[in-house]
Formats: sequence, structure tokens, C-alpha cells
Amino acid sequence: MDVPLPITLLTGFLGSGKTTVLNHLVRTLPRTAILMNEFGEVALDHQLLQKMEGPMALLSGGCVCCTISGSLSPTLKNLWMARQKGDIPAFERVIIEATGVADPVPVLDNLLHDNWVRARYRLDGVITTVDAVFGMSQLDEHFEAVKQVAVADKLLLTKTDLAPAEVVIALRERLATLNPAADIIAVTNGEIDPAAIQNLGLWNAETHSIEVMRWLKQARYQPASAGKLGGKPQTELHDTRIQAFSVVLDAPLDRYGLQSALNMLTSFRAENLLRFKAIVNLQDEALPVVLHGIQHVLYPEVQLEAWPDDDHTSRFVFIVRDLDPEFVAKLLADFTGAARGHVAADTQAQP
Repeated sequence: MDVPLPITLLTGFLGSGKTTVLNHLVRTLPRTAILMNEFGEVALDHQLLQKMEGPMALLSGGCVCCTISGSLSPTLKNLWMARQKGDIPAFERVIIEATGVADPVPVLDNLLHDNWVRARYRLDGVITTVDAVFGMSQLDEHFEAVKQVAVADKLLLTKTDLAPAEVVIALRERLATLNPAADIIAVTNGEIDPAAIQNLGLWNAETHSIEVMRWLKQARYQPASAGKLGGKPQTELHDTRIQAFSVVLDAPLDRYGLQSALNMLTSFRAENLLRFKAIVNLQDEALPVVLHGIQHVLYPEVQLEAWPDDDHTSRFVFIVRDLDPEFVAKLLADFTGAARGHVAADTQAQP
């Protein structure tokens, strides 16, 4: 079996510049398969070199464009089979462009729970475009926009050349509060270094290594005492209900207790649990385990070959909506037998 091909999910609210970014990536990332939703509002603007049978088109640079027909899984399977048969170029990566109002979670769920797909593809990262001109109002009015920001691995701030400087600064601060771990990159006319959207997950294909600390970015979740989260006065905005915080547990954790706590969160509080990442120290195991989840979707755990640093505490980072950080910390501590642990929380984290 070949090494699973990386998939990038490109999302962002309506009019935020996804397709402009996508057009640039197609020109600069050869041998890429582009999957566009059937409700995609803008077509790729470069010349199609050859029409093909079915919902595919061959693009310049050895790229393939494919319309998502029904479920995502059959589309990925059809692409893979056509690649294996030599009917299309042997693409090396996939970019999925979601619609502007799409919830990214079902796509992630599909990628992780279809065993056939998971054996051949891997999620490399979620990229979200944010409109510098209208981003503030979209975050105010549409929770979908807030959610797209919260689950992103990287944020692309578009149209900064059209927005007043003070608006861009305020939007950057707001995005950093919603998702402290996501780097923010200004993009003009869709132009971006392709390397900026690759190797965003736990696995780095270039170095052939697991880079857990780069992925976790715990330092960006500035600690504060539990129950004293502080922060600026809240206003009536969607994202004032979002909190980004860390939980640190000193004692080794009971595996089954941890599974029970996470199952409780993902089963009964999935809508509130936007995203979490963790490196954990389990009882009776010498090596750490990395965990990752988005709402009800739990990624397969990854056991590291060694601790990434001298700190062997269990470290979690959460982004939640309408969920008390103290409740989450107590749930983890009580179920895992790590009551001696401590919680750090932050609602105003800065990158």
C-alpha cells in the first residue's frame, strides 16, 4: 500500500476568496486533485486542457478537477481508481473546496471513518479564508463563520489591501482569540506560497517526522487560574461564547477513565466541543499518546516514539462553545484519577 495522500480542506465564508486562493494553488502546486462541491459558486479560471468522461477535467500542470457527487467517499474512491489505472495523472495531493456555508465537520468525519478512504488518504490540514473587509460582520452574524475559524489549522486573511488598517488589526486580534494556535497569513489576490498550506498536521511529510509541539502550540494558550479567566468585557457576539483554554494534569492518567471522559464530551457535548488536541501520559505506559478531536469526531490516537521534551505532564488545549473550562478540567481529572492536576485557561490568547 502506498503512503496515504495528503488532503487539505479549504473552507471559508461566502465571498472570502477561497476560489481565488484555489486558482493560485492550482497554478503553483502541480499534480493536485481539486474537489469542488456541486454548489461551488465560482469556477476555476484557468483553461481546461482536456474534457474527460464523467465529472472530471484535466487541468494544466497535471492537476485534476472533480465535482463532488453525493458523498465524498465515492468521489475519492473514483479518483483513486482512475489514478491507479493511469486514466488521470498520478496526483500527489488533494484539495477539497467546501461551500461558503459548509460545516467542515462532516467532511472530516467522512475522511476518518471510511476505512477504505483512510487507508489511502490522510487529512493534512484545514485552511480557512477570512475576508478582511466583511469578516467582522460575518463573525457577528453567522456562527458558521466562527466555527470555520475555530477548527482551522491556518487562517488566510484576504482583501487586506481593501480594508482599513485598524479593521485588519482588530480582526487579527479577534481571530487569535477564537483560535490561538492557527497562524494568520495575509493573502493578496489569492497569492500564497504553497508550502504555507502543507504539513500542517501532526505528521510532517518533508521531514518524515512527527512534530507534536509545533502542532499542539500549547504556549499560545496563555495560562490563567481556574475560575479567573479574565479577558475583555464581553459584547453580544457569537464568539464571546467561544473559549480557548488549556488543561494540564500532572499525574499519569488512567486510559479507560480518559476514554470515558472524552466519550462523554464527544457524545453529549459534541456541539460545544469545537476542537481539542492533547499529548498525554498514560499509567503503565512509557511513551506518550497524542489525541485529537473535532466535535464528535475522534482521530485515531498516535503513540510517539519518545517524549518531545522533558515535560511529561498531560497537556490539553481546547476550543469550546458554551462549555465551562472548569467543568472540562474537573471531568478529566475526576475520570482519570488525576485530581492533583491543575487547569490553565484563557479566553484572550495571543499568537
